[in-house]
Parts: sequence; C-alpha cells; structure tokens
Amino acid sequence: MTRSAAGPLLLGVRHHGPGSARAVRAALEAGRPKALLIEGPPEADGLVGLAAQEGMRPPVALLAHAVDDPGRAAFWPMAEFSPEWVAIRWALGHGAEVRFIDLPAAHTLAVTEPLPEGHPGDADGTDGTSDGPGADGEGPQDAARGRGLRVDPVAELAAAAGYEDAERWWEDVIELRGSADPFAPFDALAEAMGALREAYGHGGHPRDLVREAYMRLQLRAARKEFGDDVAVVCGAWHVPALRRASTVTADRALLKGLPKVRTELTWVPWTHRRLARRSGYGAGIEAPGWYAHLFTVPDRPLERWMTKVAGLLRAEDLAVSSAHVIEAVRLADTLAAMRGRPGAGLAETGDAVRAVMCDGSDVPLDLVRDRLVVGDVLGTVPDGAPAVPLQRDLSRLQRSLRLKPEAEQRELELDLRKDNDAARSRLLHRLRLLGVDWGAPATGRASTGTFRESWRLRWEPELHVQVAEAGVWGTTVEAAATARAEARAAAAQDLAALTALAEQCLLAGLSEALPAVLGALADRAALDADVAHLAQALPALARSLRYGDVRATDTTALGEVAAGLAERVCVGLPPACTGLDTDAATEMRGHLDGVHTAVGLLHDATAGPAGDGDDPAPATPGAAPATPGAATLVDRWAAVLRRLVGRERVPGVLRGRAARLLLDEGRLDEDDAARLMGLALSPGTPPADAAAWIEGFVGGASGGGLLLVHDERLLGLVDGWLRAVPDEAFTDVLPLLRRTFSAYEPGVRRTLGELVARGPAAGPARPAAAIPGFATAPDQERADGVLPLLHLILGTEVPA
Repeated sequence: MTRSAAGPLLLGVRHHGPGSARAVRAALEAGRPKALLIEGPPEADGLVGLAAQEGMRPPVALLAHAVDDPGRAAFWPMAEFSPEWVAIRWALGHGAEVRFIDLPAAHTLAVTEPLPEGHPGDADGTDGTSDGPGADGEGPQDAARGRGLRVDPVAELAAAAGYEDAERWWEDVIELRGSADPFAPFDALAEAMGALREAYGHGGHPRDLVREAYMRLQLRAARKEFGDDVAVVCGAWHVPALRRASTVTADRALLKGLPKVRTELTWVPWTHRRLARRSGYGAGIEAPGWYAHLFTVPDRPLERWMTKVAGLLRAEDLAVSSAHVIEAVRLADTLAAMRGRPGAGLAETGDAVRAVMCDGSDVPLDLVRDRLVVGDVLGTVPDGAPAVPLQRDLSRLQRSLRLKPEAEQRELELDLRKDNDAARSRLLHRLRLLGVDWGAPATGRASTGTFRESWRLRWEPELHVQVAEAGVWGTTVEAAATARAEARAAAAQDLAALTALAEQCLLAGLSEALPAVLGALADRAALDADVAHLAQALPALARSLRYGDVRATDTTALGEVAAGLAERVCVGLPPACTGLDTDAATEMRGHLDGVHTAVGLLHDATAGPAGDGDDPAPATPGAAPATPGAATLVDRWAAVLRRLVGRERVPGVLRGRAARLLLDEGRLDEDDAARLMGLALSPGTPPADAAAWIEGFVGGASGGGLLLVHDERLLGLVDGWLRAVPDEAFTDVLPLLRRTFSAYEPGVRRTLGELVARGPAAGPARPAAAIPGFATAPDQERADGVLPLLHLILGTEVPA
C-alpha cells in the first residue's frame, strides 16, 4: 500500500497530469497530513507563501539561476492542473508545512553539462522529461539490455496493457477514470513502478540515485519532526526508491563531494505553449489546454469543450451552429464506445471536430489545436516575488508604457511622433541590444518615413533568464544598454558591426553610448581599406542620420563620419569593380544599390525631412545639420556611376545597374539609355555578358518591368537581341534571363507578353499621350489640390 499505518503518504504522480492532480487533492483531503514534501529545489521553500497571493496565477515556474552565470538556469513549471501546484495550494489553505525535497539547485546547476528545462535531472519517467527514462524515444527493451538507454515507464506499462499509444493508455487509466478510494490510483502506480525499478534499476539515468538519496534524507528529517503525518508528492518513478530501506550513511556518501554554485530563485510566469512537448520542453505534454479544461470544468467536459471549439471557429467566420455542437458530441461519444474507451478523449474529440465542424479539413482543426488544445495562456506572479533589479525596472517600464507582456504573438504599430510610442520604441530597441528578444521589427504599413515602426511581440518564459543575464550590465534598462553598447564597441573588429551598433544606439536613444561607438567607428574606418567593407557600412550610417530628425538626437559627429566614408567609397569603388567573377559581381551589385540609397539619404539630410512622406516639414530641434560635403556628394556619385557604365572590364551586371541608377535619377536620358543598351546587346558582345547587363538594368524588384512596358524601344532592343542569340548560347543564358524576368509582377509579365506578341517597334518610343492612363504632361492644378489635405495630415501650415 502507498500508505500504511506506520508510514508517510507517498503520492507518485505524473507532472502536469490533471488526473494525478485530482487524485492528489482527494488523497490529501482524506489523509490530512501536517507536512507536505514536494519534488523541487529546497532553496524555494521561502517562496511557497507567494503561491497563495492573489497576483499568482498559473502557469508559473520556479526559476533558479547561478548568481555568477545567470545563463545557467533551470525551470520547474507548474500549471493549474499540476499535482505539485494543487498540493501547494492545499497545504497553504490547510496550514500544513510545505517543503521541497529534490536535490538543491546549487548542485543541479553546478554540473558542467547543460541541463534540460523542467525538473532538472528528473527521471520519474512518467513525465517524459528529456533526461528521464524514455525521453529520448528509445525502446525500453534496449535500456533493459544495459545499452545505457532510458526507459519510458508509461510506454512500458502501456505496452504491457496492449496499447501502442502511451498517451492514450494514460488517458484511459488515469485521466478519464475516477476512484472511490482516494489512495487506490497511487497504490496501483507504485506497485507498477516498483516492478519496473526492479527490472530496470535507475532506468538509464544514474543521477537519479543521487537525487533519491537526498529525498530520503529530507523525508527522514520530516518524520522526526512530524512523525508519520507526512505526505510526499513526487514523480511516480521515485516512489520505490523512497520506500526502499537505506541507511543515512549510505545516502550521505552518495551526496559527498557534489559541486556547488551560488544560486537565486524566484517565481516567473509560464505559458501553456511552453508546457507543450512540441515546443521542446522536456517534461511537456501534448495538450495543456485540453488538460486545463478537463481539470477546471465542473461537469459535462465534452459538451463544454465542443462549445469552446464552436466559439473559436465562429470567431474565424466559419459557419458552426448549435446543431454542429450536438452532433460532434454524439460522434465523439460513439467513437469512444467503438474504441472501448471509458470516455471521449482528445483523439475522439479531434476526429469529431474534423468530421462535423471542419468538413473533413485539417486546416481549421490545426487552428483548434493551436488556440485551444495548446493555447496561449500566460501566468502572472505578484510584484513581491524576488527579481533582479533589471527585471524590476523592466516591469516598471512595462506598466508605465502600458506595454503588457502577452504569450500570444501580436503586432504593434508605433507612431514615433507620440511620446508614449517613442518611449516604447526606445525600450524595445534597448532590450534587443541587451539580447532580450521580446520584440522583433516587422514589416508594417507602407511608409517611406522614419516616424513609424512595426513590431512583432511575444513574451516567452526564457526572457526572464535573458533579463537576468543582462543584469550584469546595469540595474536599469537604459544603464545596462549603454554599458553593453560601449563594451561591444570596444570589442568590435568589424566595420559593419560598428555601423550597425551606431544605428542601434540611435534607435534606442542611447546618447551617452554614442561617443564611444562613433570613436571606435572612426578608428576602424580609417584602418579599413576594403571598399566592399566601406560600402557595406555606409547604408546603416546614412539611415542613422535620419533618426536624428524624429528622435531629437544630435548626429553631427555621425554625419562627419558618414561623409568621410562616402568620399572613400567614391574614390575606391571603380577600381574595386573591375575583374570580378560572377559571384563577386552579384555581391558588389548589392553594395552598389546600398551606397546609392545611402548617398540619397545623406543628400536628404541637408534638405531636411520635408521630402519624407510621413515626416513633417519643419526640422525637429536637435536634428543633424547639413552633412559636410553632401551638396557635391550626389554629383560625385553620379560621376562614379558614369565611369562604371563606360568601363569594359566592369562586369555587365554592374554596368547595367549603374546605367539604370543614372536613368532613374534623371542623369541619363532615354536616348542615351537606348544607346547603351544597343552597345551592350550588340552582336560582338558575348551572350552571357549581355544577359548580365540586362539583369543589372531591368532585373530584380527595381521596376525594370514597368520600364520596358512604357518604353517599347528598350523592349524592342531586348526582344531583338533575344531572338538573335545563337542556339548553342541560349541554354547558357536562359537561367539568368529566367531569374531576371521571373521577379516581375504577374501583370507586368502579362503586359510584356502582349507587347512582344504585337511586335513592338524598335524605333522611337510612343509619346506619353499614346500610353493608356498617361497624359502628355503633369497636371499641376490637379496635383496642387492635394496640398491642403497633406498639410492637415502633417500638422503644418499652408504657405500663403
């Protein structure tokens, strides 16, 4: 028996099992112990009282981390349906002493090999922990043969009962059945585990012997204090070891010499999604949302579940009626009876939902699995829970900025002209610099301005560890981010990394870190003679200059560095573009586009933000003054592009791209463009080089397709060249041409096909008036009609 007349109450459970949780509650009500011992780190004994506070709502987890190495951490998650949580709440409500009896976290975190999350070193086997028996998916028979593999006791017992699916066996035996005797489930499970331990020993995980020795010592100490009025809630795999006779000397010998580190523990929020096995959590379960439903509903769980499913599908605009709910319940019950199950389980409900509510489709069923079977429930912990200073400052900022952590991913649109949104942006950028990945930049609504940002937010439990790790840099988010940026600047060896860091500092509003970053950037730029490195670094600097307008940051020093970098690129780029192979030319084309965009941004910095579609016309106080030399920089860059266009040793893709950039800027007219294309596609040009020129001129997402649509002369040149390519060379240039034209929008490709089928003339281009939808010249009066509305949106005054 699990409990005798002269012994403690040993309750072997499966972690995160609602059936085990209900049985534990019933057994505790019947046994009424004075002391409750729970599998978990004993350093958390002082945190147990927080579980009774109103702000504590599961799922939550005990987090332990090494003080000197916060990245070395472990979690002990508990859901509302976890037996340990139910036991803690019962003890706090009935005045019973609560203690944790597992191996201390100080020893657990001291091991050199990484530990899995979840009950570290847990080998109870009934929870599927990754370092417990059977968690690696190997067969138990192999473990029994001494090959060092781990036993999965649930799978072993299921196989003995004739089940192929261990989860289904557990549902049938524990989750879907009740018992009049509150101790009967634990007696049966303890007997089964005893047989398995006798056959398999430690089940392939020898560290369990050390943990169980510590548990026995703690159990002895509790019995000396409370007698046999003691209950133990632990993994069922450990119950035989706790009942086994062992001397104090033998147990202490197993614990002698264990490594130890200084640790800190606290409660942190957890999520149902992180409880799910699919997330990689070692002690995970397949369906935390389903289990929470089974544990919390007062009656008729199947009917209530189907109602939840129907509500979700209706919210997604699927036609689901009450009749669907009734029929789905009937089908699930029928399937359970046909399969010989005591009640409808998750498999039966899923099959019924697919057949009745989803019309046989797995697409809406996947939504049900994601939103309900797993779910996005995020627990909370009270403000009084211990936390590192950085975490407290972050929590304060989250409250003041009304930026609540949520387990479900959500999009956040920020208008940086609003103080609260600007502060939110700075916080998110500072956290990214610290390695706390709460938010990631996302593509938002179309905008060419710097006043809008889009973020994708999702709070994961691991972020608490990242915050603890970042705590070594400071006690507040701003101070920690500043120190981290200065340290990265001092250690950076790459010019591109330094420019990206400068951009991050401006985005994060870290004005105190900028001098150190810019100093390191200037030193590195002076020593780096690689034009590709300089070209790669320039775009980030140019973008950074724009942030001064919206973020009220003085970027004078940054503008000087950017201007100097641009000058060096203009001098060194033409020689660097000669004699390149295909891969190097493709890479250099990316640098060419980046520098061209950067030069435009540097030029815009001198004109103020009025040309930005989202930016207001007046310059923001503190914005960067005119970039030194920017007035002539655009002209110098145009001269560089002209040199590239005329150099035969420059690869065709770069010559074509340079010509296109000049055409877009109005520094090359259509006649010159047609002449250059005619030369590039002349019979004397190798087909591969000509195809590369075409790719540079009209390829990619640069609007080259529309250029051909509206200038049939250029299209005629391309068409004529393509028809003249020899058969033996056509196969060689086909992949390049396919890559070029496949990037066009379907409508553009269709229009080009119609024009080619009609036979565009290679003579003068049609006048603009002959092109549908185009006038002979801009209508200035119609264009001026939008100005009052534009000034209203931007909040600027209409000029007299």
